[in-house]
Amino acid sequence: MADDNPASATNRRGVNRILMVVPILFSLLALALVLGNVAAGVPPQADEGLSAHLFQLLIAAQLPLVLLFLATSDRTRRTRLVLALAVQALAVAAALGSLAWSGY
Repeated sequence: MADDNPASATNRRGVNRILMVVPILFSLLALALVLGNVAAGVPPQADEGLSAHLFQLLIAAQLPLVLLFLATSDRTRRTRLVLALAVQALAVAAALGSLAWSGY
């Protein structure tokens, strides 16, 4: 059942924009966390520390946000949808790649 209320459609678009940006920001924060540890000269630790837990939370929190983004997205604007998902995938790959590169 489609909701023809213009206020509801505007609210849905606003939520969708937030859900498009936040996972990308989480990936960039995870990347900055790894690069910050490398720049600060923090050696890899045997036990997981605060930064490892933050990295894990930032990565894990993205899946429900991306699923909500897909649920609220406008299926008629497929180019925007695919572009947003591609940028998200690249951001996650950069964060995970930096982690693999750093040896943490």
